[in-house]
Amino acid sequence: MTIERILDDFGVLDSWDDRYRYVIELGRMLPPFPEPARTDVNKVQGCASQVWLVSETHPKKNGEGPVIEFQGDSDAHIVKGLIAILFALYSGQPAKNILDTDAIAVFDRLGLREHLTPQRSNGFRSMIERIRADARAALARAA
Repeated sequence: MTIERILDDFGVLDSWDDRYRYVIELGRMLPPFPEPARTDVNKVQGCASQVWLVSETHPKKNGEGPVIEFQGDSDAHIVKGLIAILFALYSGQPAKNILDTDAIAVFDRLGLREHLTPQRSNGFRSMIERIRADARAALARAA
């Protein structure tokens, strides 16, 4: 699932009930998260629900720098869908592109800011910061 597809799909859904169902469905499409990865180290701090995130860095690709793949899960359906949106935006991207991409702008384009609770919005920002921290670490290791 690409971020462009998600943006297009959101554009044709008329009601926020339909959009919430779509976000939940995106979360259901995430690959299963390995049980051994559900550790405190992988837990994203600042989220009201439980969120786990792991990243795997791959070597430079075509001079773009390290590429990062993400896996994640949450115990909350909507949050799991937000993870899927972030992964559509960031997973498989070079670390530099991750740092250059404004997920909050995409979040706003989807209209999610005004339709999520403040706790979920804060959790979303915490997930973004964790992803960006992993990208910065990957770039530092590659330097």
